Amino acid sequence: MPLFVDQMNRTVEILHRPKRIISLVPSQTELLFDLGLADRVVGITKFCIHPAEQVKQVLKVGGTKQLNIEVIHSLKPDLIIANKEENEQSQIEALMQYCPVWISDINDLDSALDMIERVGQITFATDNARQIVSDIRSGFEVIDEVQNNISCVYLIWKNPYMAAGADTFINDMLQRCGFNNLVKEGRYPLLTDDELKKLNPDILLLSSEPYPFAEKHIQEFKKLLPNTRISLVDGELFSWYGSRLLYSPSYFISLMKKLLPNNEVDT
Repeated sequence: MPLFVDQMNRTVEILHRPKRIISLVPSQTELLFDLGLADRVVGITKFCIHPAEQVKQVLKVGGTKQLNIEVIHSLKPDLIIANKEENEQSQIEALMQYCPVWISDINDLDSALDMIERVGQITFATDNARQIVSDIRSGFEVIDEVQNNISCVYLIWKNPYMAAGADTFINDMLQRCGFNNLVKEGRYPLLTDDELKKLNPDILLLSSEPYPFAEKHIQEFKKLLPNTRISLVDGELFSWYGSRLLYSPSYFISLMKKLLPNNEVDT
């Protein structure tokens, strides 16, 4: 009887090649499609937006933290793929009583690549998963050589301001860009105007998600941080830890060329 271990070190029993998969995490939903499993994905969340055309055809089972358990039961899944941070523990535990639930726990690039390989194993798409991991590794080999030590703060929310802290996947992406994240405490701490002023980062990055920062917010922050370079950034490429990582390295290089002095990036 096939037994697999998820990233919570739980043993998950999967009796056969899954044919009815529900994904409760946007980045892992995209991964399933890129693994060639489109015909087996029967349920996703309303936040699963990639690949855009294909996900339109898949039944939505609620939000990542507000799942419709009845709808999930009606789909008769033989595998549910979840995440420790993005899904509510009580709902996931309820689903565990019903069918196999595989849970990821992502904090950095290594754990993301490990997740991709393991999802490939549990869905019997091992070769495709290994190719995706290999391609992501190749892309990050270039930016891993970057050293710029520019200080930054990365905001994910407004009113109140919320930043990506040290123990997050986003922080690992920032470090790989050579940025020095000034927010050292906590995962997503709240920051006041005065605290932002005190940090006085070289660069302030405003994420496109979960809060949709826009051009108008740049002007607001310029008043608060007149000596800081401020830029909108694609939050998916900093925070999605599935196959979207294939596109992150080239985006990071373009971003660094835009933000660094004299547009010089030593790669």
